[in-house]
Amino acid sequence: MRRQLLKALGLAAVVAGTLGCAAGATAAEIETGGKLLLTGGVSSLEGGAGGGLATWAVIAGNETNNGVGGKVHATYVDVSDYTLRAAGAAVGLHDRIELSVARQEFDTGATGAKLGLGKGFTFKQDIVGVKLRVLGDAVYEQDTWVPQVSIGAQYKKNNQDAIIRAIGGRKDSGVDYYVAATKLMLDKSLVLSGAMRLTKANQTGLLGFGGDKNDSYKAQFEGSAGLLLSKRLAVGAEYRTKPSNLGFAREDDWVDLFAAYALNKTVSVTAAYVDLGDIATFKDQRGVYISLQAGF
Repeated sequence: MRRQLLKALGLAAVVAGTLGCAAGATAAEIETGGKLLLTGGVSSLEGGAGGGLATWAVIAGNETNNGVGGKVHATYVDVSDYTLRAAGAAVGLHDRIELSVARQEFDTGATGAKLGLGKGFTFKQDIVGVKLRVLGDAVYEQDTWVPQVSIGAQYKKNNQDAIIRAIGGRKDSGVDYYVAATKLMLDKSLVLSGAMRLTKANQTGLLGFGGDKNDSYKAQFEGSAGLLLSKRLAVGAEYRTKPSNLGFAREDDWVDLFAAYALNKTVSVTAAYVDLGDIATFKDQRGVYISLQAGF
């Protein structure tokens, strides 16, 4: 745990230092605005660039390979018995490296009392991520079928160690590793993305990592398909598989149907219908997802 915490602090220092350098750079040193609208994805729940539920291979921000970009986001998910709030920031360096931070708050609302936790009991999780583009370009390599490919890692730390252990979880922190591939086909107005994630996370880490049923890394799939109806509007669907490590409650896969609209190159909004399945013994968690993003 100490080693993982040191890694997270190191990543956080890099993020902070990079944001500081970006803020102090001159206009000649930073080139932004090179990407087409919506082709950089939106902000995922875990802070990096992608769809709402799924991670993509694209790098955050509007920068090309000659500059630095960044974005901030705020997300709200309201399902049958719970709400989730998330906020974060990411910086993209030369369309090659992405560094991100995010905070998630899982509010049990009135359901908390039924679970014996107290009304409005909230799980909080901090996430620090890094992503590296290793192959291809999702937008500008239209003459080839080779997708943009990125690898990444996310360190996650939950604030409820005692409760996590009481429900069968092994740890309150963990690291996810993933590889993602994303391809935009402009002639078909279509974007496709898939990712394979190695994880021990229960409900993305909000209920800890590992459990009484399983404490090993499992490979999970995240997929997105979107149709660009115009240069400002995209609609599509996402699917994310989940491990089921805890004996007290089955964990289901996640699905959404989304629409993303770019007001301009700086601001975009995403709305979705989400089906998160069963969460902590409460069934059929369906509802709405709203996310606002601003970037450069």
